[in-house]
Amino acid sequence: MSQFNQYGQPIGFALPDWQPVARPAAIALTGRFCTLQPLQDAHCAPLLAAFSLAGDDRDWTWLGADQPRSLTAMARWVGEKMADIGLVCYAVFSHAHQQAVGLVCFANIDQQNGALEIGHVTWSPLMQRSVLGSEAIYLLLNQAFTLGYRRVAWRCDSTNHASRRAAERLGFTFEGRFRQAMTRKQRNRDTDWLSVIDTEWPVIQQAITGWFGEGNMDSHGQQIHPLHHFLKRN
Repeated sequence: MSQFNQYGQPIGFALPDWQPVARPAAIALTGRFCTLQPLQDAHCAPLLAAFSLAGDDRDWTWLGADQPRSLTAMARWVGEKMADIGLVCYAVFSHAHQQAVGLVCFANIDQQNGALEIGHVTWSPLMQRSVLGSEAIYLLLNQAFTLGYRRVAWRCDSTNHASRRAAERLGFTFEGRFRQAMTRKQRNRDTDWLSVIDTEWPVIQQAITGWFGEGNMDSHGQQIHPLHHFLKRN
């Protein structure tokens, strides 16, 4: 809701106690089905094995890189992410598989304004059609809002409908589309933006934790009620 200054102009609501927030630390974030481990060289071999389970490279269509096909290429891809000071990178370690099965990062971290993104989302076949991806994103959302961030963003290629659906399913709100925002792999990319803000998080958090609860989901990740059941109820 807009407020007004002494000139009668509409302005944003006051934040008298706002202070910049801490950068997310590269620490393990543990959930029921996976742990987000700070990315390291030791993850290269298991990530290569996990990604190599795909029959083709369709999962990399909208990513900036091509699928690494050798340990050398995987080490280069992982090394570039670890060397990027703008990222806080995690390997998704599956408790069931006892190995790293995916990668995800905090990106565009704006401590001054309390905003960051979840990006570089790269899931292997071992994560698809399972609860691992949802829990990994939940762990990042929870970490961000626990640190005091006001906004967590998600952006994706506008043609990557699965990515947008995944974000909306977890409570992200579609904000709009930036037309011709970038080029990628010699193609145009329009970018869709979504976000969760701090005032929305308590309801979303309650819904997701209820969905993950032992009364709704067994130890194999089989659910009784889908997540939207809990979001609607809240």
